[in-house]
Amino acid sequence: MNRRQALTLAATGLAGCVSPGRLTRGHIDAHSHIWTTEVDRFPLRKGVTIKDLAPRSFTAEDLIKLGHTEGVTRHVLISHRRYHGFNNDYYTHAVTAHPGVFAVVGALDRAAGRIAERMRANRLLGITGYRIKPEDNPRWLEVDTMKTMWRAGAEQRIAMCPLIRPEFIPSLDPMCRQFPETPVVIDHCARVDLGQDNRLQQLCALAKYPKVHVKVSAFYAFGAKKPPYDEQAPKVKALFEAFGPRRLMWASDCPYQLNDGNTYAASIAFVRDRLAFLNAEDKDWILRRTAEQVFFG
Repeated sequence: MNRRQALTLAATGLAGCVSPGRLTRGHIDAHSHIWTTEVDRFPLRKGVTIKDLAPRSFTAEDLIKLGHTEGVTRHVLISHRRYHGFNNDYYTHAVTAHPGVFAVVGALDRAAGRIAERMRANRLLGITGYRIKPEDNPRWLEVDTMKTMWRAGAEQRIAMCPLIRPEFIPSLDPMCRQFPETPVVIDHCARVDLGQDNRLQQLCALAKYPKVHVKVSAFYAFGAKKPPYDEQAPKVKALFEAFGPRRLMWASDCPYQLNDGNTYAASIAFVRDRLAFLNAEDKDWILRRTAEQVFFG
């Protein structure tokens, strides 16, 4: 731990256990994945073994400790179907084991039926959003079960969280128009990279829907793919000008952010220290309050 991290811990009171009152004063990481080698207790999906886990383990406790080094006290856990399929048990266990620390963006098998009922029950377990993906189907949002999810999301204040490539951005518009009260959180800026100005404009155009939010995240995957990520600042500025700070949220995408010289500290520092167009209030929204309202409300 460096001196800056130690000072951050001291200033935020995070050097030991975090009390519930202190949780609300720290930052929120709006997107991380966790898994464990306790596969007897938290089974992996069929066909996946411990040997497939990379890294071998990244637990809720690992994430908490990592967050504390940068004053992050709460996290949004994202379903990882690659390892767990539609099973959300490890994530909801983390919610129970660490009260107030975690919210969950879960996975839902729409084919199992009773969609709205299961979403309501799962919300009581800490699942306040669902990851949805096109699976390379251009008409992915037109099916009735997806519309049921979006309708329930509006009624229950549960976010739809699309993980999409840039070419799927236009597919979101009809659903946002049909279900304007459904919270939507688009992962990783819809994976728009440098030089994709037309796709960035399409993403910014979704700002006309007040419930649409964007995660500025996964900086390791775009541009130069290494800190300090300054080349990504124009993209973030364009999103800031379109959505404003109250509909942007920072996220690390750990543990994948931790690779090839990319660090947790570098991820949060890009937003906290290197974007001159953000004032202190803007940063508070992007680093805490937006995710708090969407996932912890």
